Amino acid sequence: MSIFSTAQQEIAAQLTEETIDLSKWKDWQWQLKNCIKSVDQFEELLGIKLEKKLRMKIDLTVKKFPLAITPYYMSLINTDNYKNDPVFRQSFPAPEELEVFKYDMSDPLSEDKDSPAPGITHRYPDRVLFHISNICSMYCRHCTRKRKVGDIDSIPGKEDIMAGLDYIRSTPVVRDVLLSGGDPLMLSDEYLDWILTELRAIPHVQVIRIGTRMPVVLPYRITNKLVDMLKKHHPLWINTHFNHPREITASSREALAMLANAGIPLGNQTVLLAGVNDCPRIMKSLMQKLVQNRVRPYYIYQCDLSEGLTHFRTPIGKGIEIMESLRGHTSGFAVPTYVVDAPGGGGKIPLNPTYLISLSTNKVVLRNYEGIITTYKEPDSYEKIFCDRQCDKCELQLKLDDAEEYLTIGIEKLLSDHDKTISLTPKNNERMERRTS
Repeated sequence: MSIFSTAQQEIAAQLTEETIDLSKWKDWQWQLKNCIKSVDQFEELLGIKLEKKLRMKIDLTVKKFPLAITPYYMSLINTDNYKNDPVFRQSFPAPEELEVFKYDMSDPLSEDKDSPAPGITHRYPDRVLFHISNICSMYCRHCTRKRKVGDIDSIPGKEDIMAGLDYIRSTPVVRDVLLSGGDPLMLSDEYLDWILTELRAIPHVQVIRIGTRMPVVLPYRITNKLVDMLKKHHPLWINTHFNHPREITASSREALAMLANAGIPLGNQTVLLAGVNDCPRIMKSLMQKLVQNRVRPYYIYQCDLSEGLTHFRTPIGKGIEIMESLRGHTSGFAVPTYVVDAPGGGGKIPLNPTYLISLSTNKVVLRNYEGIITTYKEPDSYEKIFCDRQCDKCELQLKLDDAEEYLTIGIEKLLSDHDKTISLTPKNNERMERRTS
């Protein structure tokens, strides 16, 4: 079992004015109750003092974009060089957040415009985003939904949740539902269980996903009770949001292991952030540590055009450089997809280094991660099966139903559980012939 770090002991003692044991520190509700929400408290707990002019600018920033950080996440900050610490940069307000440029947008992904029902964003044909909570355990400074941070009026009530569920029920094309927020794991186990039960009862919903940053900023939220509830609703997937290797701690590893051991596939979505992880070595280390903890790197996002995020944005060329450092240089399943979430609601657009150099009618010229140029010979003759686009009458290769295990014969058929045959009768058996006659 992990023990208190010195930083955790000092923060806990100052927050409570008493010595607390490890069990209280690992109580996620204690963490929320003692969330740091003022600059004064932040300075006091970290033992730092901001310059007067900078402090005035930060106070103005906090009025528009509130400060909130869990004691756990704060304990990860390296106070010897806090200004360059990746945890500090993601959690402490910066004056640059008030700089709004003409290309910045409050809702860059047009989530509100693509919302046919309360809490629902329906952008892709077969899946929807379901906003079930706008509350987070802390406020990440790079949040693409900064417009909703701290907005009590935007917290979905049960009526809004019911309206979202009704939309999903009445839209048979929806096979995949992503629960998002805010953070869905800020809801109580019982309330989240109710939502998952309602979704699982919809016949056309095949997959449910949850997007959460709890394993990163408040890993103690992943309790045995929560995990026991979640695993009732398989197939269930969880995507989390690690941005830097320093965020992977003993506590976060324990939380990830609990989820993975419950059979929940885990993915990770990283945002490319200037001054945090815009370095090929940092990104490679992060991806390798994720897969070591059974988390599949899913996306690297180019930072969105949300208001106040300009200081976090990098050129797309930096993202391509990072992808060059991953493909071929580490395991294929440790390489995420680099995407731009298109402004205006165009969805995720994948970006990759160029590996296709040229092509002709029967030969392709490619290059690999080392710069070696090679050719791939294509078939001289390719006879595509004729398709008349009448899919409902297709008798060619369009067989989409699960295969039936019907090829077992002889004694194997009698031993199998999937075949109802109870006996094998030799051909020309007189008794069987009498039955048929």
